[in-house]
Amino acid sequence: MAGPTTAQRGGAERADTPARPPHIGPQKPRLNGRMRLLLAGIGLVLTAGATVWVLYGSSWLRLEKVTIAGTDVLTRAEVEAAANAPVGDPLISVDTGVIADRLRQTLPRIDSVDVVRSWPHGIGLKVTERKPVLLIEKGHKFIEVDAKGVRFATVDKAPGHVPLLELMPDQSASLRRFGSDRLVREAVRVAGDLPGKVAGETETVRITSYDSAVLELTRGRTVMWGSSEEGPVKARVLTALMKASPKAGHFDVSAPTAPAVSKS
Repeated sequence: MAGPTTAQRGGAERADTPARPPHIGPQKPRLNGRMRLLLAGIGLVLTAGATVWVLYGSSWLRLEKVTIAGTDVLTRAEVEAAANAPVGDPLISVDTGVIADRLRQTLPRIDSVDVVRSWPHGIGLKVTERKPVLLIEKGHKFIEVDAKGVRFATVDKAPGHVPLLELMPDQSASLRRFGSDRLVREAVRVAGDLPGKVAGETETVRITSYDSAVLELTRGRTVMWGSSEEGPVKARVLTALMKASPKAGHFDVSAPTAPAVSKS
């Protein structure tokens, strides 16, 4: 039997030779999960470090100026000096609460104050001053009392259109029970309930007992107000009486359901 031909032997040899894989170019190395986390962590650290440096270490965000709003009697110089803001310090480190507390303690005329950062270089102080509703004369000076009964300032000259408080308590049971401080608070409540026009014409609020307040108005007129109870009702009744009897000299609204008017 004849052996395999040359062509057949060549085909067999090619069949026995393993096929070469297709050519693939060089591959880029891939980052595993741990390496990616490491690089991300380094990035976060660098970002945080840069942020801390900008806020605390650089000269870009430091306190340079203090702006003040809302003052009336107080001067800007007084408020700025009392605030004692740390000019030159990083703005982020300024304790706004400490500044607000210091202002209220140093300047009792301040009722409230908002201290806010004004990026990139400022602090803003928005002040609300106490307003006097009554004055207590002491020697040749006047103590200002606000609507909360706080005695917040002593001034040489009485501010206009603020009534003077006269405490003339008798030795009544109400005085022994409540004391003069309570009488002052009652006077404040009375002053706070007065109609706007009447408040502007009230020269004196005289308190003799817990339930006896008398208003002395301009042109020699008087108002028997009584206690501080039912103040808004008394205010409405008094307004109606004064409109109906503009030439009257005495008004009594101590019992607002049974008011009275007389010429003197």
